[in-house]
Amino acid sequence: MNNDEILQKSDLAVSELVSNGKLQPAQAAQFMRILIDEAVLMKQASVIPMKAPKQQVDKIKFGSRILRAGTEAQALSEADRAKPTLGEVELDAKLFKAEVRLSNETLEDSIERGALRQTIMQLMAERIATDMDDIIINGDTASAVPALAQFDGVLKQITSNVYDHADAVTNRTLWKSMLKLMPTAFLRNKKSLRYFTSVDSAIDYKDNLADRATANVGDRFVMEDAPVMYSGVPIYDVPLFPENVGTSSHCTKPILLDPKNIMVGIWRDITVETEKLVREGVFCIIATLRFHCKLAEETACVKASNVKVV
Repeated sequence: MNNDEILQKSDLAVSELVSNGKLQPAQAAQFMRILIDEAVLMKQASVIPMKAPKQQVDKIKFGSRILRAGTEAQALSEADRAKPTLGEVELDAKLFKAEVRLSNETLEDSIERGALRQTIMQLMAERIATDMDDIIINGDTASAVPALAQFDGVLKQITSNVYDHADAVTNRTLWKSMLKLMPTAFLRNKKSLRYFTSVDSAIDYKDNLADRATANVGDRFVMEDAPVMYSGVPIYDVPLFPENVGTSSHCTKPILLDPKNIMVGIWRDITVETEKLVREGVFCIIATLRFHCKLAEETACVKASNVKVV
């Protein structure tokens, strides 16, 4: 099969994937599923398929006691009636583009196996998912990196509850201090909370636990990739958490929150365009999508600063 035949078959396969430059509904849904599965933080967040580039998401909560002392056959007075706190989170999806290049050899192998569409989906989703996690975590409108400057990410958005670890390595004191800093109202469902930190930070804590030379604790963290928890709250390492911030630029910023508090809105109109680069022997697929990230309840989050990793 020569290059022209490969590219011609590629055109036909991609034309089945898109309609007027947009992913067909079933394909868009599949793309988003792959996208979420490939991510680390976004996989645990609340992902909202947006019907338009801007969307208001309602939120409701009871911030104080709603039970009152009752009297038989008597309604509560107006003053004793509870009213929920209503609010809205506005998601304003920003434009992003991604480009995937497939060599003629890759295309030929995929076409012969009848798996070109899945190849395109998988390659695009793997890279886009990583980049989305990066922006969701490290987005900063003041960043010199254009992609990160589209909107503030989770680390920038958390400002109310911040603990300074004073250039110490990751240890039990860090997790305890963060947990104690979380407002009591949000500790009632502690099982939903998660710690997220950088890879080296998690390694430091596991090494700290491994120093406890016991068969049930220390040995397990030396020999196995065992899950880590503090006070029943799981600790996740996320590769895209920074390790070059804070004191002398050698620190990270762990967070504590219910990951469902992170709202990621993805506009469903995902476009795909193709281009042949004959001299280079590659086939380009350029994807365009819009997404945004907002915390539903910023006060229900805790961030630590100056956590030493090197």
